Amino acid sequence: MPSSKLIYRNHCIETILNIKKDEKPSLLLHACCGPCSCYPLTFLCPHFKVTIFYSNSNIAPLSEYERRLDELKKFLLVFKRDYGYDVSLIVPSFEGETFIKELSPFSQEPEGGKRCALCYELRLKATADYALSHNFAYFATVMTVSRQKDAVLLNSIGDSLASTRPGLIYLPSDFKKERGIDVSQQMRIHYGLYSQSYCGCPFSLLNKGQYRGTKDKDWQG
Repeated sequence: MPSSKLIYRNHCIETILNIKKDEKPSLLLHACCGPCSCYPLTFLCPHFKVTIFYSNSNIAPLSEYERRLDELKKFLLVFKRDYGYDVSLIVPSFEGETFIKELSPFSQEPEGGKRCALCYELRLKATADYALSHNFAYFATVMTVSRQKDAVLLNSIGDSLASTRPGLIYLPSDFKKERGIDVSQQMRIHYGLYSQSYCGCPFSLLNKGQYRGTKDKDWQG
């Protein structure tokens, strides 16, 4: 019996196989950074018209948010050059202060706990809402490529959001499987992409002992 994570990958492939050969449906892909986008884009672009949605108001400080965005833009340029796919990028407004207030009741949670679950939900909800209001057929996230992210949790959130948005389909995934994480790492090295050392929010920085001396104004936007 395949594991639940492998089932997500299988469901993704089944969805792709059921797409008519003369169609390329639109997909809004939530992306947290350039390195995590590498393999998912190579996997998805042959089958979908992909637009990236950089909804990441969790990232602190603001300079880090901008650095990751710049690296994503850099990667999309070389991806178009080397793979031939022109991937659009949508960047919603940065709402760092509001976002962190939402997470703050769970500031003492360990990484991967309730705070992270809420963070995933807020970002995927923003993605789903945008996808629905702009007539995308599908939405998905690159975050399942990470070994530090719970693919089962991410997919359950995506499925739940799609269930309340008729006409919008969530594309399940576990992009780390079948060497997806290895391909992303190889591409990151090949293109010289900046690889961050923490997930994003100030609480994850605190957990790593890296938030000393950073002022609140730096991450509130």
